[in-house]
Amino acid sequence: MIEIRKATPADDDAIWQIIKEVIAGGDTYVFAPSSPREKMLAFWRGADRHTYVALRDNKIVGSFVLKNNQPDLGSHIANGAYMVSSSSSGKGIGRAMGEWSIGEAKRLGYKAMQFNFVIKSNERAVKLWQSLGFEIIGEIPEAFNHTQFGLTNAYIMYRKL
Repeated sequence: MIEIRKATPADDDAIWQIIKEVIAGGDTYVFAPSSPREKMLAFWRGADRHTYVALRDNKIVGSFVLKNNQPDLGSHIANGAYMVSSSSSGKGIGRAMGEWSIGEAKRLGYKAMQFNFVIKSNERAVKLWQSLGFEIIGEIPEAFNHTQFGLTNAYIMYRKL
């Protein structure tokens, strides 16, 4: 069973470990693999976002954030970012966080969700989001400098709530 709850400052070490693992490959997030803890936690736990953790057997195995995709007149659309620990990859954590976040975004009053930058070569993420009702509404050529593939396209994905 997977439990999802709001993150607290006591979760920062576990969140940092997940972030560090995920960005280390340089293949799914725009952050440099050498990004420092302070920078990444300031981004992930910023005051303008809702940060959550996913637990399995009382251990944090994933984290995600929801925030306004744009300020003011664009603030009715949510944006999200999701990370799963490498040891929990492929075990349904991402799906559980995605499903839960859709309901949470509705509860928070958002009318839709948009992901501005889903790396095209991250086929698992693209497939997951499509299975949860997101559509590819745009493609940005050579938007991401993938450490293995070089310049790679990114998708913009959208779903009404």
